[in-house]
Amino acid sequence: MPDNSYPEAILFDLDDTIIAHTAVAGDLWQSLCFEYAGVIGRVDSNELLRTIDNVRDWFWADPERHRQKRLNLFQARRELLEFTFSEIGLDDISIAHQIADKYSTRREEIAELFPGSLDTLEYFKTLDIKMALVTNGASDLQRAKIERFGLSRFFDYILVEGEYGVEKPDKSVFLHALNILEVNGEDTWMIGDDLNRDIAGAQNVGVFSVWNDWRKKGLPDNTSIKPDRTITAISELVLAP
Repeated sequence: MPDNSYPEAILFDLDDTIIAHTAVAGDLWQSLCFEYAGVIGRVDSNELLRTIDNVRDWFWADPERHRQKRLNLFQARRELLEFTFSEIGLDDISIAHQIADKYSTRREEIAELFPGSLDTLEYFKTLDIKMALVTNGASDLQRAKIERFGLSRFFDYILVEGEYGVEKPDKSVFLHALNILEVNGEDTWMIGDDLNRDIAGAQNVGVFSVWNDWRKKGLPDNTSIKPDRTITAISELVLAP
């Protein structure tokens, strides 16, 4: 049986909860802009990076586009770079696609586990806590990361948006995971980094929410979402002996 300090079950997000994924994005775009500014010849790396950042913000801000494009990130990034080149007045789409493809490939290659992630999952496994991995994203990309880091052995169930067909924060995602694990919401934690998809989504079905503030910046001023608990790494959940 689980320790009295812990719930009967825990739902984990994947990216930026177990795997450090977003943290590598900024430096990677910067290095690619420096690499390709010389190839392009008509733009400096800082201008290229600023334009990519602006276009990214605009591109992903639209909820419907975000929902549709997220399941094919390789193609989405090609489109994003096409918009970027158009903004700058560049017309060599083949180079735009090269930058996008290199970013997509390198980002997956340099993703890494947060320190202590495996030890934390192993710890909960030894306590016989039921665990599910609940992640948005395309099946091929998410499954590749799960396989690369050997994560499937820790989980009783893995739900990937690209396979299930619905994304967090939809209630059905959480309810389905709870049903598979045969637990109630009040006996379950959801641990994730996204305030809307992970935290509000979990709270909407009565699941205790644990926000992974890995950036260590605290709650945004404009949010009404209040996590039940805040951590900066899942390793903080391990009780000291």
